[in-house]
Amino acid sequence: MSFLTLALDLMGGDHGPSETVPAAVQALSLLPHLKLILVGDLTSIYPLLQQNGLLGHSRVDTVHASQIISMSEQPAFALRHLKDSSMRVALELVQQGKADACVSAGNTGALMAIAKHVLKTLPGVERPALMTCVPTSTGGRSVFLDLGANVNCSPENLRQFAMLGSVVAHCVLGIENPAVALLNVGAEANKGNEQVRCASELISATPGLNYRGFIEGDALFQGVADVIVCDGFVGNIALKTAEGMVRLLSQASHQQMDGMSGWLQSFLTRFFKRRLSHLNPDQYNGASLLGLRGIVIKSHGRAERHAFSNAILQATVEVQHQLPARIAERFEAEPINRR
Repeated sequence: MSFLTLALDLMGGDHGPSETVPAAVQALSLLPHLKLILVGDLTSIYPLLQQNGLLGHSRVDTVHASQIISMSEQPAFALRHLKDSSMRVALELVQQGKADACVSAGNTGALMAIAKHVLKTLPGVERPALMTCVPTSTGGRSVFLDLGANVNCSPENLRQFAMLGSVVAHCVLGIENPAVALLNVGAEANKGNEQVRCASELISATPGLNYRGFIEGDALFQGVADVIVCDGFVGNIALKTAEGMVRLLSQASHQQMDGMSGWLQSFLTRFFKRRLSHLNPDQYNGASLLGLRGIVIKSHGRAERHAFSNAILQATVEVQHQLPARIAERFEAEPINRR
């Protein structure tokens, strides 16, 4: 059996080790070929590791890190001064070849800055992009990027995001000729700001991209495009708005069932769970920092154990598909005058 090894930042996120440690247990139980390197303040979490049976586990190693990057920490400060943080140590394990990927629920800005510094970007990639796969009404998934790693983007950045997303759609989702679209305020060619219109021209002129033009926000989950591209400011707001709406629908369904008889409430709970389960953000937890010389998965900061475990599973999928190598091949095929 061929093992793959992931480095987990146990200290990141709103919940920290109280959720990341049980998530590690879940992932190990699901994947017999998985090895984990648990990174964190071992002096404080030793009892938790012992309680969950991870000390002395045949597929678990631990690495001590004395510092923690808070969710409010400035990325520049974390990069320069928190060099023994659990996040940085986990990323360095990937850089050193001791781990195949890193998973963290920590500060997104700090993860972006440190990952870019430690791992570097692939040749031809100016900026890494944060990507996730969102569910569609057709039962499939669409690649959506950038989700917040780059608030300000040039048209060239957006073109490169389209290339990154196309590689994911082809290699991971198995789509032969993925359709690419730009998220915009209108579908007509004259709509949008200068950044988006210029990006549209660049993407349409890029060989190997199946560009379909603009789509609006109401088509985000309709499956009309396999790759949806925008800057991180727009993408972060769009995704979090959608997550909030799903939670609102779930809460509303539970509130309407209050006071019903036991059997009816039980029946409707199962019904709504089946109808809404494919929209549960926890199922799609695990955004990828694409374009780096290593695999980095960003879990949602609020993620609990099941969601963090899904982020771990996402990392294993990208390792198995050797995603950085596939991206490198795509950018290597770029015409020289494009660089």
